[in-house]
Amino acid sequence: MKTVKVCGYKNMKGQKISQNGNEFTVKPIVPQEDVTQCRVNFVEVEPGNYAYGYHYHEADEEVFYVISGAGVVRTTKGDVTVNAGEAIILPAGPDGAHVMRNGSATEKLVYIDFDTNNSPEIVHFPDINKIMAYGPFSSGMYDVK
Repeated sequence: MKTVKVCGYKNMKGQKISQNGNEFTVKPIVPQEDVTQCRVNFVEVEPGNYAYGYHYHEADEEVFYVISGAGVVRTTKGDVTVNAGEAIILPAGPDGAHVMRNGSATEKLVYIDFDTNNSPEIVHFPDINKIMAYGPFSSGMYDVK
């Protein structure tokens, strides 16, 4: 990180991401261009939606801390409910595969996504048979054969 900063998710402008009829909003606390060791985002997920899709990282670890609402995290061991004030730790590798969805029919899910920042990195999306590779000089999404 390049500077000391205070952030509140309610005041930040977010980037709405749409994937396969699903939408969620990401509000970078530590944006990619400022990253040295970690990425941090506020993530907002409306009822009936999920964030990012089912995936796992080869190198990066993640921690989700729920600010408000209830998240349901699909893991390799089944669904795990994470409520406001709770965190879930997701290791690198296939055992850390996950996707966070909003567990409420009426309340927005808001959580903080803390990620390590290893580069290059490969992210596996087993449900759609793709991998995403990114590094300092290139990135892309590829079919797994």
